[in-house]
Amino acid sequence: MGRYDRLPAELRLWLAGAALPWSAASALRLWQRALNEAPDLAAARRRLEAAEARLLARDAARVWGPDYPLTR
Repeated sequence: MGRYDRLPAELRLWLAGAALPWSAASALRLWQRALNEAPDLAAARRRLEAAEARLLARDAARVWGPDYPLTR
């Protein structure tokens, strides 16, 4: 819990609503990369959201199969 407590406040706020159980180390690494590449905090948060969406999409295919979600 100490590692989590030392994370930047903006990152802790994002993690509180994250869909995945990010480790403090992984989240911080991604956050630092996003801050280096993004012009501001809002853009960095969007990069975190995009990274999480990619991971969720990848995991969904592994868990439920390539046809998930079913669309007709």
